[in-house]
Amino acid sequence: MDFSWSEQQTELFKTIERFAAAKLNDRLIENDRECRFNHEGWLACGAMGIHGLAVPEEYGGLGQDPLTTVGALERFGYACRDNGLIFSINAHMWTVCAPLVAFGTDEQKQRYIPKLCSGELIGGNAMSEPGSGSDAYGMRTSAVKKGDRYILNGSKIYVTNGPVADLLVVFAVTDKDQGAAGISAFLVEKSFKGFKVARSLEKMGLRTSPMAELFFDNCEVPEENRLGREGAGASLFTHSMTWERGCILSSAIGTMERLLQKSVRFAKERKQFGQSISKFQLVGSKLVDMKVRLESARYIAYHGAYQRSLGRSAVLEAAMTKMHVSECWVKNCEDAIQVHGAFGYMTESELERELRDALGSRMFSGTNEIQRNLIAALMR
Repeated sequence: MDFSWSEQQTELFKTIERFAAAKLNDRLIENDRECRFNHEGWLACGAMGIHGLAVPEEYGGLGQDPLTTVGALERFGYACRDNGLIFSINAHMWTVCAPLVAFGTDEQKQRYIPKLCSGELIGGNAMSEPGSGSDAYGMRTSAVKKGDRYILNGSKIYVTNGPVADLLVVFAVTDKDQGAAGISAFLVEKSFKGFKVARSLEKMGLRTSPMAELFFDNCEVPEENRLGREGAGASLFTHSMTWERGCILSSAIGTMERLLQKSVRFAKERKQFGQSISKFQLVGSKLVDMKVRLESARYIAYHGAYQRSLGRSAVLEAAMTKMHVSECWVKNCEDAIQVHGAFGYMTESELERELRDALGSRMFSGTNEIQRNLIAALMR
């Protein structure tokens, strides 16, 4: 496989990198402390085309193939240090835009996707419930058909973008006797009667990405806002998760490259016992491990995206990508802090925030334990 980039791809990556470095890194420490979502940056990313990287041009996107999209997000993560904003954008791209492109009606696509690409609308995905956890299909939220609309009742938790979302893809049970085959998906606008943001949730990391618990109390959803056919929720969710697992950590690869470069510079400049600490074997070993993890994470992400570019499902590759890149990201953050010593533990270094942000990647999009189960099942 040849993963070299064309001149056009390289120019796209450079443009995104320059934009992110110039526009998205102000007040990061303060925004993290105050859990502030960068809405201005969100709109700027929409204008740049980042929200619509993988969306067909006819709906306002850039129409990039999966491999180019992964490469673009990698450079985005290298230049943008706001991991929370990046996380919100990825949730928006893979759990709202992607299923709309694949399962939406022409009317739904025309109504929502251009505004999702521009950033005018913020998207979110409501799947997890307080009692279901990793058993995603063990949900209790119900949708009962009454005339020309569905009545939703229940609650969702850990909804990324929940407090600020204009449009949510909500999963609910339409036929409790059918198990996973009885789940359907709905496009719920924040203005719909019976929809309520119950509370915002404060997190250990990714604090600039808002998260909420949502309530649906006889929430009225027009029939034309069902996404896909009734009972297709499980297929839709699998489709979204495959895209998400394969692409959501592309930006973390760029972050790992930035952390490695920062650590190498520090190790060369920091003097102890009359020499640069980069010459100490144990410090050098950490830098080597960071480099190896970076390159292996990059390869596995590119390989999975390449499979998608060929039109293959890549469910196995996506699960491996999510699991491996997240583990590498966490370990590289730990090693970067260790190389920087006491300074790395300080808030001003921004490394402790990187670690807090990275730790969540082992859990979102399905825990790494779930990914291992999935990979094992696909190997049998």
